[in-house]
Amino acid sequence: MFANIIRSQLVTGGVRRSQSQATMAFALSLQRWSSSVAPLARSKLTTKLTTTPKTKLPNNQLVFGQSFSDHMLTIEWDAAKGWHAPSILPYGKLHLDPASTVFHYAVECFEGMKAYKDKAGKVRMFRPDMNMKRLNRSCERLTLPTFDSEQFLECIKEFLRVEKDWIPNERGYSLYLRPTAIATQESLGVGASNRALLYLIASPVGPYYKTGFNAVSLFATQDYVRAWPGGTGDAKVGGNYAPGIRPQIEVSKQGYQQNLWLFGKEEFITEVGTMNFFMFWTNESGKRELITPPLDGTILPGVTRDSILSLARSWGEFEVSEKPIQMSTVVKAIKDGRVHEMFGSGTAAIVSPIKTIRFKDQDLAIPLDPKDKAGQAGPLTKRMADTIQHIQYGEVDHEWSIVV
Repeated sequence: MFANIIRSQLVTGGVRRSQSQATMAFALSLQRWSSSVAPLARSKLTTKLTTTPKTKLPNNQLVFGQSFSDHMLTIEWDAAKGWHAPSILPYGKLHLDPASTVFHYAVECFEGMKAYKDKAGKVRMFRPDMNMKRLNRSCERLTLPTFDSEQFLECIKEFLRVEKDWIPNERGYSLYLRPTAIATQESLGVGASNRALLYLIASPVGPYYKTGFNAVSLFATQDYVRAWPGGTGDAKVGGNYAPGIRPQIEVSKQGYQQNLWLFGKEEFITEVGTMNFFMFWTNESGKRELITPPLDGTILPGVTRDSILSLARSWGEFEVSEKPIQMSTVVKAIKDGRVHEMFGSGTAAIVSPIKTIRFKDQDLAIPLDPKDKAGQAGPLTKRMADTIQHIQYGEVDHEWSIVV
């Protein structure tokens, strides 16, 4: 890893740098793992409350990611001193130099997580430790500074205590949390940044899709690729999402809600839109199986994905597998009547049932509820959604639900 960093410091934008410059940059990079710089510490957290609270929208007017709570959490970092004191401040603009690395080389990563309010009014989080671990992995992939997960999570919990009134009471609604890390060094050189900002904003949300939990239609995309081996497909970085906007707009004009991302001449299924992909079917051996692509470096290790796999395995009712899925296998299984359900999974939607896949000029119909022709989700899809929501809202006791 260190060898790769020093090589990246030697050449920036096609201009070879001096050995002394590269050595200095490399030394700064090493400080990320040095115990001599200050760690992120909840004990240093300060809070400054807003004097101009915002007017909250009623639940039925909430649009995903369009309105934000009164405050934000910010923590600066620099290579010489390490992590600065965390601060909860009134929500406001960030002041960054136009040369900040994040603007030029997309040195940015983020997380998506939620806070819920149960019937007793207690604030809950769903498996936040997994989000912290994944954010640290994403930071490390981009040579952004890593942090103590427990300490940052404690800062987030305090933020939620401050913003408790922004968490909707109604089931199905929540406060969406967006922790983000960006490189803020003022430099046009390509290399590890000596300054960074870790911050968090919050948005009250309802259902992610306008159609709620209605089934979606997919376009199996062959002209574009979401991720590739050795890339950043398994990290939650902004650079993975921007290139997917154009393909999504193109298929939406044809009446499809999302892309089904295929990879390689074998046409392996990777993800669906910005979600993980699941298929419930009867496999070639005649056994019922829930299958999802493996974490091979091109797939984001979703928290909801892991939760679905863990729940399904705990039920012990059918096989649960993580293995490659070729589109040709899916087409044959559909024609043979062996596909029972398909869905995408993610923090925003939990699960999103799939009703159609457009592949090579043909619309392939995916079964939904065999007992209800008007139903928009299959039995397993609905069971997963209900089970996870029961846990998220504290309706059942479970180790995944963390009371703030």
